[in-house]
Amino acid sequence: MTLFRIVPIVLLLAFAATVHAEDSAAIVSRAKAAAGGERWDALRSWRGEGTMSAGGLSGEFHVVVDATSGRSADSYKLGSIGGADGYDGNRPWGQDPGGEVAAQDTPDALRRGRSQAWLDARGYWFPQRISATLGAATLKVDHGVKYAVITATPADGDPVTLWFDAEGGLLARVEQRQGQDTATTRYDDYREAGGVLLPFRSVTDMTDAAGRTDPRRRIEVHLARIETNVAVTDADFAMPAMAATARIDDAAGTVTVPIALVNNHIYVDARIDGKPARLVVDTGGFNILTPAAARKFGIRGEGKLSAAGTGENRTELEVGHARSLAVGAATLDAPVFYIFDLGTLAAVEGVEFDGVVGYELFRRFGVQIDYAAGTLTIADPGRFEPPAGVTAVPFEMDDHQPIIAASLDGLPIRISIDTGSRSSLTVHSPYVRKNGLLARYGAKVESVTGWGVGGPQRGYPVRLGSLRIGALQVDGVAADLFAGDKGSFANPDIGANMGGGVLRRFVVAFDYAHRVMYLQPNAHAGDVDHFDRSGLWLLGDGDALKIADVADGSAGSRAALRANDRIVTIDGAATAQRSLPEWRQLLAASAPGTRLALGVVRDGRPFDVKLTLADRIPAQRR
Repeated sequence: MTLFRIVPIVLLLAFAATVHAEDSAAIVSRAKAAAGGERWDALRSWRGEGTMSAGGLSGEFHVVVDATSGRSADSYKLGSIGGADGYDGNRPWGQDPGGEVAAQDTPDALRRGRSQAWLDARGYWFPQRISATLGAATLKVDHGVKYAVITATPADGDPVTLWFDAEGGLLARVEQRQGQDTATTRYDDYREAGGVLLPFRSVTDMTDAAGRTDPRRRIEVHLARIETNVAVTDADFAMPAMAATARIDDAAGTVTVPIALVNNHIYVDARIDGKPARLVVDTGGFNILTPAAARKFGIRGEGKLSAAGTGENRTELEVGHARSLAVGAATLDAPVFYIFDLGTLAAVEGVEFDGVVGYELFRRFGVQIDYAAGTLTIADPGRFEPPAGVTAVPFEMDDHQPIIAASLDGLPIRISIDTGSRSSLTVHSPYVRKNGLLARYGAKVESVTGWGVGGPQRGYPVRLGSLRIGALQVDGVAADLFAGDKGSFANPDIGANMGGGVLRRFVVAFDYAHRVMYLQPNAHAGDVDHFDRSGLWLLGDGDALKIADVADGSAGSRAALRANDRIVTIDGAATAQRSLPEWRQLLAASAPGTRLALGVVRDGRPFDVKLTLADRIPAQRR
């Protein structure tokens, strides 16, 4: 099951000894005998109810499983929020705490759904239901307990690792990959239900690529009752309809509002419970408030969950409720907000804002962003019409983010669409390694290329040849190649993340109901994609610009500038006379060789520096 991207698991240290490969079948057979033997042959379905807890919240939990096919559906309450998940036999689906419902149809989501169906159908006992390839068994010891461990790959699914108790034979845990994380579910408290033994307790933890677990991501389910061989129908597993909690208070069914484009981010004026709010518009995000904004709007948070962004670190998350969220005449009733500290993002942006309006808006309405005109148009789904002369680009849904198919200098690539990213294109590290992109593009120096909730993001700046999206082609994109193994850009299931640096070249429209993005080139379609020529990552710091990072070998490094230096003047102008985004644009768009006189303060001592701008991107290579 998924839980609004905030889900679980743990990496276990153990030593292993190989068991004879032919013992896998015997281990599985012994597990069936221990759990009820032939009585499992008569089990067709089961329904359970109990409680779920996560992040300091708890509530009711209900689940129904078709044991013959692996179809399943569950619903949960966690404090004041709730949701549901399911697999209808073809694809998994999810219902968020805000009520938004969507099928998950990316290849990796379909593989995960198929593997979970294999587990729920007990495919290791009944291969005629869903077949799988079983690997050789190994013996592992963890905390003094012996386990027989088998890795299986269900047909059309992802590998799963089964840990059977070597003494009692029962299934004790399952490990599955989820993106760059590993989900580990432990089963215990086996009890008799309908003549067979079923686990009445499960605990799921998440382990990241560095082997770290976070107790705020743990999910515990305790079942109080299980009924077996209950009557089930297709409706029990079908994706539910969304409740009508969104509307446009205009007879035309559409509304157009102005936007501000800052650092390639879209800012919009909104109202939360009738009070003015300034929000970032983010296809890949949820409705988010900073703690200060939640207090301003009188929204109380609950729980201690965990959230992650593009950086390496996680942050604590609470959930809260408002009566309404309105953008112009478009209103979401009873929206759920995720409340967490965005850290230094206000300083990174050089803009004060209250939070994010995200997936919920895009899922409920048709949305069009005209970057050149500076407008956002929101339409009732029945009134939505894409702009004329557009290119239609189908997309899949990965959790809550649209994913398109494209090509990068002739290489096929799957790209997430993210209006909340300032970058043009950030290429994920597994794709970078697989295709040798560091060498291909002559990448030389890693530096800070972005800053998110989890802190600074480092990458290698490069100039691409051509990015093709359907019939459209974008040349000379200034991209960054991520080489790390933590954070969202280490996800192996996606090749790259496309942000405002590319999207701003188009009128972009999203029809989430039909999974289509529409692109129409605008007046900026042929603009040069600039990249910072100073090597300085700057933060707003009162009336100064604070240097957070200096790229090795860059203009800033040659000028002997350091992190924590404060720039107070540029060419005689006080830095307070322009916004941080305006200074960034100057440092990116000014020609190589441009000399700038900087007034700098270091440890309270003022001094002057000559900064000569220089290209940081290697010459384009094919």
